[in-house]
Amino acid sequence: MNKYKIGILGATGMVGQRFILLTANHPWFELTVVAASPKSAGKTYEEAVAGRWAMSEPIPDRVRNLLVSDATGDAEKISSQVDFVFSAVDMTKDEIRNMEDAYAKLETPVVSNNSAHRWTPDVPMIVPEINPQHTGIIESQRKRLGTKRGFIAVKSNCSLQSYVPALHPLLGFGLEKALVCTYQAISGAGKTFERWPEMLDNVIPYIGGEEEKSEKEPLKLWGSIENGVIVNASSPAITAQCLRVPVSDGHMAAVFMALSNKPSKEEILSAWDNFSSSVSQLSLPSAPNKFLHYFEQSDRPQTRLDRMLENGMAVSIGRLREDSQYDYKFVCLSHNTLRGAAGGSVLLAELLCAEGYITAK
Repeated sequence: MNKYKIGILGATGMVGQRFILLTANHPWFELTVVAASPKSAGKTYEEAVAGRWAMSEPIPDRVRNLLVSDATGDAEKISSQVDFVFSAVDMTKDEIRNMEDAYAKLETPVVSNNSAHRWTPDVPMIVPEINPQHTGIIESQRKRLGTKRGFIAVKSNCSLQSYVPALHPLLGFGLEKALVCTYQAISGAGKTFERWPEMLDNVIPYIGGEEEKSEKEPLKLWGSIENGVIVNASSPAITAQCLRVPVSDGHMAAVFMALSNKPSKEEILSAWDNFSSSVSQLSLPSAPNKFLHYFEQSDRPQTRLDRMLENGMAVSIGRLREDSQYDYKFVCLSHNTLRGAAGGSVLLAELLCAEGYITAK
């Protein structure tokens, strides 16, 4: 097959670096353009990330000597070279919105890891296994933008990626409310222990904006398309606390849930074990063979042992048991920069390509 030519906006940051690794040898995508801020523009990629490369794997050889473009100033040139772009820039929300709108209006689809457009009513926020039907809003968005090819699609916040997939198969049991405590890795802040020594032997009980995202974004994922916009679901009610913990990668969550049609433990385990999505029929390269994995051992999942399950794209669940205040409680885990960030965006792009929303020029 002819590969889709792609660009990465924000290619020098931590999520951008993940995008580099995930796309350098992707079977569908040809990494053509790397772009970042004006201070990096004109440098080779290797020069631009010197002293800042945070991945355990080396920079792919074919990427080292790519010249970095200016993500904003070179938008027209970049758009002429690629079929679509991934966006993972470090800018203000207004700047991100303006930049992503500009690319879409240049007829370049944007698959964004950023939060700036998550609440734009006709921009789909998609976890492919949960709400792939939300791609249907894209035609409404194109009408608003006046485009034929261009549009914006986003992935949800990384904090959701462990517990929302675990709650999703249980909606049929009348999921009414959930209390969620997340324990989030430092890579979610774009940091390593070398660059954030204050996190060693430490927990910080606050992550700016994270609790609001954790409580509200699931309702858009579970929403419906009505009259050209996505209308949020009215339930379940979610309350969240989000803590930064001294872990390199992997977001864990402790979840307590109340269900109006309380199932047995065996019914919940069966719902997780048998969960499948229409996406599983598309043979997307980044999709895990099995999305949800339940561990019977009382001390699993563990971050270091289980975050890379199925190349970091699966969700791990464990410790399901009845609770004295809620109906049930459990723990769950996902890799925050793979399933939760760059990997989730790559999987979303694969879905958009498979469904024909992104086409090769």
